[in-house]
Amino acid sequence: MKPVRALVLLLVVLGLSGCGYNAIQREDEAVKAQWSEVLNQYQRRADLVPNLVNTVKGYAAHEERVLTEVTNARAKVGTVQVSADTVNDAQKLAQFQQAQGELSSALSRLMAVSESYPDLKANGLFQNLQAQLEGTENRITVARNRYVKAVQDYNVLIRSFPNNLTAKVFGYQVKPNFSVENEKAISTAPTVDFGSSTPAPAASAH
Repeated sequence: MKPVRALVLLLVVLGLSGCGYNAIQREDEAVKAQWSEVLNQYQRRADLVPNLVNTVKGYAAHEERVLTEVTNARAKVGTVQVSADTVNDAQKLAQFQQAQGELSSALSRLMAVSESYPDLKANGLFQNLQAQLEGTENRITVARNRYVKAVQDYNVLIRSFPNNLTAKVFGYQVKPNFSVENEKAISTAPTVDFGSSTPAPAASAH
């Protein structure tokens, strides 16, 4: 009886492999891994915001509206609950994307404001935070692009015959993806104007 049971199990395993089950599993895990990297990079940016706001406030405290916008946008990002399951929830993914987009816009306005304050631009801490923000925006773009590609690969796989039959049996569904106004938006980091690359004169003590 045991040899028969082993043979049946072997046939099942071979059948699953032949109908794309293993490939679907592999692509599903790839999507989850890329999603984790997206979250890591967005969190990296969120962690920069408090120090950035406090530094700007030290030189431009009366720019209250812009500072408040950044603070509120950062807080909103924190209220959007995300997890590995978010990749399967179109509504939550859209909420996450909207919140991150609002933070991107608010940070861009904050950087524009900083151009009016030479002492702020010359501050070493602010320059360091600018560089970290620029690098993080680039990492976000790379992580998003890789996630988009992983989702596309997964969706194409489970829509293809006979994988679509296997996906249906095991409950694998098409995953939502980041939406953008145009293709360029997905491959270009949000514009952040860091001003001249030439070091500014030393700022006076504050």
